[in-house]
Amino acid sequence: MEVEGLFKGFSKLNRDERFQRLLEMGALSKADIDYLRAGGVHDLSLADNFIENSIGYFQLPLGVATNFNIDGEDIVIPMAVEETSIIAAASKTARWVRQAGKLTTEVVGDDIIGQIQIGKVKDFSSLEGILSGHKKAWIDELNEQVAATMVKRGGGVTDIILRKVERGDGETMAVFHVLFNPCDAMGANLINQVCEYLKNPIEEKSGETVTMCILSNLVDSKLTVARIEMKDVDQELGEKLQEASIFAESDPYRAATNNKGVLNGIDPILIATGNDWRAVESGIHAYASRDGQYRSITKWRYKEGTLTGEFRAPLIVGTVGGVTSLHPTARLCLQMMGIKSASQLSRICAAVGLVQNLGAIRALTTVGIIEGHMKLHIKNLTLGVGANEKESHLLQKALEQLLAVKKRISHTDAIQLLQKLRRGSSLQDSSAP
Repeated sequence: MEVEGLFKGFSKLNRDERFQRLLEMGALSKADIDYLRAGGVHDLSLADNFIENSIGYFQLPLGVATNFNIDGEDIVIPMAVEETSIIAAASKTARWVRQAGKLTTEVVGDDIIGQIQIGKVKDFSSLEGILSGHKKAWIDELNEQVAATMVKRGGGVTDIILRKVERGDGETMAVFHVLFNPCDAMGANLINQVCEYLKNPIEEKSGETVTMCILSNLVDSKLTVARIEMKDVDQELGEKLQEASIFAESDPYRAATNNKGVLNGIDPILIATGNDWRAVESGIHAYASRDGQYRSITKWRYKEGTLTGEFRAPLIVGTVGGVTSLHPTARLCLQMMGIKSASQLSRICAAVGLVQNLGAIRALTTVGIIEGHMKLHIKNLTLGVGANEKESHLLQKALEQLLAVKKRISHTDAIQLLQKLRRGSSLQDSSAP
């Protein structure tokens, strides 16, 4: 059976049946399934190597989003997340996209950025001349002395740029930007080492005092782009989606929630693969504010039956080093997607984020966010009020009926219906618990 066929009905399967489908797809091996059945990592010594003062693990549910076809390739998406409806919405929207259009991605640029700050520069013009005369020698020295292993892999320092930054107190700040290609690593540790090494040559040649060396998470020199194009989209729906996009592009209050929805698709993949989701979020939010106002990182337009959407932002990830290499679940998740490079992982994250955004604004502009989200949240409500396995099924059905009538449900509704069930009363008329 083709992968698209193996996706069919996936959400209705039990866990063993899902494992069997993923085995047939080649997304998991038998050893992977045994590992997941056993509950993943239990060895506390691994935690001791990752963090200080470790006392255990806090586990998030790990699921898979289905129906994704990215750049012509079918991919199963592992997502570690606690929020109800994210995986269901991603899978449902991905099926719509693959049926009506295509999802493509690219990475524009290669370099991350390291910063070397001179807090109060004495002579900026002199510093410009020093950089001009020594740039090539400094780059060569950095690549030989600090980044030699990265150079062998095709990366290393590519450029050094000097910026003037006004402080607002009458003084002027000088900031060197060191551009660095980290290949398949996130590159944080190495770019910091590069900047620390360059500190001494700068001070010796200029007589200035370097005050700080640190990477930047605003990597506008390397952007990940995902695009969706869908044909024969209903005009009313297409125009609603465009209006939702213009709202997020224009209003920072809406943009914040819009972008959180995009990150609902990105963060779970970063967590599942052991990547630094805090760094990615920082870079995305900073990029969203690059013109002085916080804006949407996605854009949707509709014209004559065609809907187009784009995600564009820095999305710096790694596939070698750190947790991504050492944590067995992170390795398993990378293998599940067939990841060969950091660029590929970045593009997949962007694609899922864009699809997640489409699903969210489609719900908002049609049925509303409550109906779809709360229907999937019902299971959590039944668990939260203490329903046992036998009661859970009946209580879920009653809550679904109540939601259909009232268009909203609450924790109190669940308690009242459970009490009614335990008194032996019928739940057929659940509109009045």
